[in-house]
Amino acid sequence: MSGGVTWPGEWVASRLGVRLASGDRLAGAGLSELVGLAVRRNKRRAHLLVSSVLGKHVPTDPRLVYGAGLLLGDLVRARLRDDESPRAAAFLSDALRGVPGAAAALRDSMREPSAPVDALVLGYAETATALGHSVADALGGAYYLHSTRRPVKGFATYGGFEEEHSHATSHLLLPADPVAFDRDVPAVLVDDELSTGRTVLNTIEALHAVRPRRHYVLAALVDLRGEDDRARMRELADRLGARIDAVALAHGRVELPEGVLKAGTALVDTLSDRPSPNHSAGAFDVTRVAVDWPRGLPDGGRHGFLPVHRTRLEKDLPRMADVLAERLGAGASRVLVLGFEELMYAPLRLAEALADALPDVDVRYSTTTRSPVLAVDDPGYAIRTRLAFPSHDEPSDGPGERYAYNVSSAFDRIVFVVDDVGDTEELAHGLLERLRALAPVLLVPVPAYRREA
Repeated sequence: MSGGVTWPGEWVASRLGVRLASGDRLAGAGLSELVGLAVRRNKRRAHLLVSSVLGKHVPTDPRLVYGAGLLLGDLVRARLRDDESPRAAAFLSDALRGVPGAAAALRDSMREPSAPVDALVLGYAETATALGHSVADALGGAYYLHSTRRPVKGFATYGGFEEEHSHATSHLLLPADPVAFDRDVPAVLVDDELSTGRTVLNTIEALHAVRPRRHYVLAALVDLRGEDDRARMRELADRLGARIDAVALAHGRVELPEGVLKAGTALVDTLSDRPSPNHSAGAFDVTRVAVDWPRGLPDGGRHGFLPVHRTRLEKDLPRMADVLAERLGAGASRVLVLGFEELMYAPLRLAEALADALPDVDVRYSTTTRSPVLAVDDPGYAIRTRLAFPSHDEPSDGPGERYAYNVSSAFDRIVFVVDDVGDTEELAHGLLERLRALAPVLLVPVPAYRREA
């Protein structure tokens, strides 16, 4: 990296021989600017691309996260409306370098009004739930739904699919209104990365069998597919008699040496014996904060999110951010807003509004995850710290270990946003104990969407 900044992928590149080769830079940033590297605790895949703009594993300026999602949505808009060109991706590169004001400028430039586009947007759980939401926001008139790994009483399954490389492969589609989802309008499938594209192509095939559509768009932050993968997409389009396009902020490929899986497993086995520094007992307070989430507003896209919901959320965000700002109190200088697995969009938008309300405070955003990743405290590695804790909701595949990465005592306040289904005794005795060992914690529960009685 230029300017003396260490690229957070050098550690993996030097030890495992993983290389990134950049291609098209449609948004003004290359592959290595948008991702770093880490090592998975997964015997099927050695490396993990760690996004600089997703806000999943790396605490990130929420305005950069939302701005990058809106920028991806603008690329989708241009593809859906062949008469349009995407807006210039001003400020992204500066925001990635941490230039003051660039993240907010990126977000603001992407929020300029455009004509609504009717489409169905489907995001993939857990990683791309907020990213898909942001793409739908950019389209204005889109219906949004994300897949889920949490079965919910009262909601019938529309369909399911398999994410072949994932450590937790079962996904469900649980729209509250299947008729709103089951329409012949363009379908946009959003994931954080396209590695081979098999997941999204499998989804298209499954969706098309239920309701044929004429146009599909694959949207990702980075597109790593090879020519064989692209040919597979064209073949499916021909077989279905549909148009299938793909858009991404950056293109490229990951070059893996022979034996990388074995080498990665050996590396995990060797380094996993090192003790984690973040398992001390809690020392700070946990304070519950009621932000009065708007009644009837879905907490996310698990059961569908409509344009009218977006309008309602935009109206109430400043009020909820003011509540949080007041409860943080004087002296807060570096604040982490931490989301909960699939619950990524609500904490993202709260963090973004909080950053606007407190311009002199460094507000960051990330979420907990199911993904087991090796942590290495080195500036050339993307995952510096790892908090492990038991699951605290009721996932379909049963209880298991969960993680929060790059969460440390460098933050002087932590705001944890959780839906009420995950607000349990397991949370109190697990993750909250880990967090309050680091900093004072504000616990912000929001109601999980339920059918009206």
